[in-house]
Amino acid sequence: MAEIIVVTSGKGGVGKTTTSASLACGLAKAGKKTAVIDFDVGLRNLDLIMGCERRVVYDFVNVVNDEANLKQALIKDKRFENLFVLAASQTRDKDALTREGVEKVLNALGEEGFDFIVCDSPAGIEKGAFLAMYFADRAVVVVNPEVSSVRDSDRILGLLASKTKKAENGERVKEHLLLTRYSPKRVEAGDMLSIADVQEILGLDVVGVIPESPEVLQSSNAGVPVILDEASPAGQAYTDAVARILGEERPMRFTTVEKKGFFSKMFGG
Repeated sequence: MAEIIVVTSGKGGVGKTTTSASLACGLAKAGKKTAVIDFDVGLRNLDLIMGCERRVVYDFVNVVNDEANLKQALIKDKRFENLFVLAASQTRDKDALTREGVEKVLNALGEEGFDFIVCDSPAGIEKGAFLAMYFADRAVVVVNPEVSSVRDSDRILGLLASKTKKAENGERVKEHLLLTRYSPKRVEAGDMLSIADVQEILGLDVVGVIPESPEVLQSSNAGVPVILDEASPAGQAYTDAVARILGEERPMRFTTVEKKGFFSKMFGG
């Protein structure tokens, strides 16, 4: 059976789609057959970040409505043989998805031998977000280290604990916290919540801390998930997060202010 991971948050603009794309690429790179699905009906950004927007012919809603089969709609990634993208529809409204339709697609992916299905959720608590999390085995809750983002994510944790299929069966979705746009300098200056602050408020284990980095936007604009930029701190941090999801223990990097050495201080480096 495929393991279903929902990438979710309470607030928009925190980096969910960037995270979904990077996690999917990282899982595929680790040898796992992976599908990543865009649940944001009406907007559709995942295919842009994955660099396959020109190859979208059929989408998620077409499959749900039996207007196309899964094999017609899945876009095979050009970088990884075992990675596939299912785009959202830009022309339908938010009610185009149904629980039965989503279940049908997820079951079909399971039958195709996928190891992981990454569900890129819309922000907030609307229908698309609810359907993205309903069938999840685990959730990656994406949070910026600021009060409004953390508060909104607390609401999402409440839904994960009460409104999912696992919750209905008396089980729990396994939850992970992923912090994005983290700046140790701003934490030190008191302008941003620390990792410990966010953990204390939400009560979750941290699976990754993605540093504030210009490479994230550059990669998104180029249609290349930032995890594939192995030289960038953000890419390395996403690689670490994928390793932790797969059960590996790794130290948390990019979480403290880098102390300048003697020569850097002398020569202003």
